[in-house]
Amino acid sequence: MSDFLTHQHLAREPLQASFSDASNPVALDGVEFIEYTTPRPQALGQVLEMMGFRPIARHRSREVLLYRQGELNIVVNAHESDTSETPQRPAIAAIAVRVRDARAAYSCVLERGAWAVATHPEVMELNIPAIHGCGGSRIYFIDRYKEFSIYDVDFVPIPGVDQHPPAVAGMHFFGIVQYIGSDRSNDWISFYQALFGAQAIPDEQRFGIMPRGTLIQFPALDPRRPFMMQLIEPEVTVLDGLEQLQRIGLGVPDVLSAVQALREKGLDFVETVAAHTESRGAITKTYEGSVVFELVQSKPRAADDAA
Repeated sequence: MSDFLTHQHLAREPLQASFSDASNPVALDGVEFIEYTTPRPQALGQVLEMMGFRPIARHRSREVLLYRQGELNIVVNAHESDTSETPQRPAIAAIAVRVRDARAAYSCVLERGAWAVATHPEVMELNIPAIHGCGGSRIYFIDRYKEFSIYDVDFVPIPGVDQHPPAVAGMHFFGIVQYIGSDRSNDWISFYQALFGAQAIPDEQRFGIMPRGTLIQFPALDPRRPFMMQLIEPEVTVLDGLEQLQRIGLGVPDVLSAVQALREKGLDFVETVAAHTESRGAITKTYEGSVVFELVQSKPRAADDAA
């Protein structure tokens, strides 16, 4: 069992019987948003716009912008109290996952040993439950993502802006890459398996162009919404064991067409012998010292296919 799960003495019965499914213990249903923190929101915003995202809404009381394309949401947080202790370059600070019942899911993961994050919502702000994740990041639990969403409460739409801009080249969320310390793969696999029912994928099953690391897949109520996580340990010669959420993986039906569309928007891709654009994947150059996106060949499943 992972050394992250240290609260077994607090175990109690879940709030709802519906969370007894071992394959999906918190009724996970995909990712609602990814949050970046940065003291330079305009610079990060320019990178996101080259990726096809558009700013669609502002937070009511904080320096926070919501970017969107298709079903992808990225929150850019430049609020002073949230960035005062962060480095000058952007960092992936949080993943918000969709669940059937946020309160029940939150209670369930606490029973399984997760560490709660104290929240301090201000007036007219939602109190979104969260636990500690990799490298000081947070994992939020969202159950308002259908007819009524969290953005209807916390954000104000930017006037005259399309609230649902189409995704470039069929882009959709595929997964996230997490850098971990040496010999930490089993710890993190146990962590995500115990809390969310994530399962490791056989080594011979690979995606994209970056072969390193261990892949795990998270379950979803809707079969169209599972997502991956790639756990990457440092090279033997690397002393830096910093653990962090490093980059976002985006699925596209046709990688070469997507790369061409993004290059037309000004985005550059890595083209070396070790990592270069090909039909199964591509990786962008690093922007703002830390921002990288990876494209993976992946055709989103239609509702009929998922049934």
